[in-house]
Amino acid sequence: MELALTMLVPFLLLGVALWGLVRKVDVYDALITGAAEGLGVLIKIVPALVALLTAVYMLRASGALELAAQALAPVLGWLGIPPETVGLLLIRPVSGSAALGVGAELISTYGPDSTIGRTAAVMLGSTETTFYTIAVYFGAAGIVKTRYAVPAALCADLAGFTAAAWAVRVCFGG
Repeated sequence: MELALTMLVPFLLLGVALWGLVRKVDVYDALITGAAEGLGVLIKIVPALVALLTAVYMLRASGALELAAQALAPVLGWLGIPPETVGLLLIRPVSGSAALGVGAELISTYGPDSTIGRTAAVMLGSTETTFYTIAVYFGAAGIVKTRYAVPAALCADLAGFTAAAWAVRVCFGG
């Protein structure tokens, strides 16, 4: 069983290469083309990611995030959300990449097996980048007025954050 698991990725790569040969696809050229497209996406994403992460770090360094955590602590405590996750709560609706960076920082600071680390991980998986999603889908559909979509989506994010904290407490205690 262990040998089969260690050979899974090589067999998967071999299968893709054989599939490409049967379909008469230049697998190497497809790989290079895909890597080039991925690099293009990376170049477009990195400036926004750096700006958002810088903003979060500046807020943290200035103490603004701690003040927000203290101000929101009673409400977050009532909802069962760890106050240390305020940065993640604020950035997740805006940017998934920046939220991933904030979540990684929370996990490295508090540990992956801590309540905060687990809650951050579940929050990342249970919420969406609201503003990006609304911009993309409404833009694609040609909808200019979002009306109640943004407030409803932010309420859904809050429900996701609360459910994530609840699920961590129920499954892991804490």
